[in-house]
Amino acid sequence: MIDSFLEYLILEKKYSKHTVLAYQNDVSTFFEFCKQEFEIDSLIAVEYVQVRSWIVKLVDQGISNNSINRKVSSLKTFYNYLLKTKQIETSPLAKHKALKVAKKVQVPFTIDEVESVIRLLEKEGDDFVSLRNRLLVELFYSTGIRRIELINLQVQSIDLYSNSIKVLGKRNKERMIPLIPSVVKSLKAYLDVRTVIQSDTPYLFLTEKGNKIYETLVFRVINSYFSKVSTKVKKSPHILRHSFATHLLNQGADLNSVKELLGHSSLASTQVYTHNSLDAIKKVYNQAHPRSQKK
Repeated sequence: MIDSFLEYLILEKKYSKHTVLAYQNDVSTFFEFCKQEFEIDSLIAVEYVQVRSWIVKLVDQGISNNSINRKVSSLKTFYNYLLKTKQIETSPLAKHKALKVAKKVQVPFTIDEVESVIRLLEKEGDDFVSLRNRLLVELFYSTGIRRIELINLQVQSIDLYSNSIKVLGKRNKERMIPLIPSVVKSLKAYLDVRTVIQSDTPYLFLTEKGNKIYETLVFRVINSYFSKVSTKVKKSPHILRHSFATHLLNQGADLNSVKELLGHSSLASTQVYTHNSLDAIKKVYNQAHPRSQKK
């Protein structure tokens, strides 16, 4: 039953191996709990009382509400699959409400902070690592690309004729993102020195040994350079992606256009970036509206 569910996630939902593994762990852990605590030997026999008991146990273990909601979401997807395949008539999670979680406000880098980092990188020289790191930062900020998407970019993903890149996003959904002239210039400079590295890998970003770059390396690059210019607590690739979206919206970009650039499946995901842009809009409004200027 679980195996057919996982096959469904891979073949029909097009989920990544990492995501499928997370679903497998969540459902299997819940099943083990049901067997040990309630002597239930089939997930079809589960009722909401077992789900609620599992949630209580997770809370007692000190697991965050956010993590618990993710685990329960895996269960919900599993039982929706059983509904779809007519193995059950009602889901035990049909009336479940997610636990409340505190909204985390992501503070983007300022335009000055981003420009300061790019200036620092420009002064570092024309060696392989310097040009790679510069392109890495510029590509993040100019495209809003996800970290895993950047890591998986291939040389053939680049179209210098149209000055764009093809990005493979979540659920294997492709999107084209335009490149601004300064990034094209950095890209060409990096491609020139990339040929010096002996490697048969098709991936765009390489280590000095010619291997595909990895997540911790990308984080270290972003964190290292932005630590020199910013006092913000969080300095990560995601914050740079967040800055890309926020700055576009602050400059009057259409929300739907930003959604497409980010590779979001719905506007709801993109709207989290409107928090900071609203502050900018309010400032402009208060400065420009006739009545707001009256004391």
